[in-house]
Amino acid sequence: MQTIIHIDSPFYLRAEDLSSPAEWHTVFGNANPLVLEIGCGTGDFVVKTAEDQPGLNFIAIDYYNKGCYKSCRRIERHGVTNVRVLREEARQFITERIAPASLAAVHINCPDPWPKKRHRKRRLVNRQFVEFLLPYLAPGGDFYFATDFDDYGLDVAGFMPQVPEMTNMLAPDLYLYELEGYHLSRYMEKFMAEGKKIHFVHYRKVRPCPAT
Repeated sequence: MQTIIHIDSPFYLRAEDLSSPAEWHTVFGNANPLVLEIGCGTGDFVVKTAEDQPGLNFIAIDYYNKGCYKSCRRIERHGVTNVRVLREEARQFITERIAPASLAAVHINCPDPWPKKRHRKRRLVNRQFVEFLLPYLAPGGDFYFATDFDDYGLDVAGFMPQVPEMTNMLAPDLYLYELEGYHLSRYMEKFMAEGKKIHFVHYRKVRPCPAT
């Protein structure tokens, strides 16, 4: 059971205080494009990326209260103003708080790999999840996935070409071990220091999803 830390930060939001979908232009005070990071950890990736891209608004969600707390502290230390943090489960949050075709990018960095074969159905990123995300990505919206777990990286790289609405931005490669300009989280740096490789996958939405 998590020990709940009270988070008192102007950058921390509670989903229940938002409309459905949320009026993010009101939250951020501007109409800049939205970027979602699913699983922000302690916030080092999103803070570095938000610093580099002040013209974008970043929503960082994580299931763990402690990670959200540390993310907010990091945001405050760096003086970044274009990030908001929420403790939320990805599917419910996206369904309830994100308008269709409103995300300029989605980042998923080193999610739980559930390494045991009998647990792999619990992995967040599979073809069904990507197809779930598609209606929420704007045309031209980017999907980034990174993992240090070889099997997970190969699995995602293998099914992504089967999603017809997406195009591979790394072609002819299905994945790369380094992605120029992409910030590394502390977790990634730790894994690389142990001699592990990061699998990076980058796709872009190229046409509207078919009507359902």
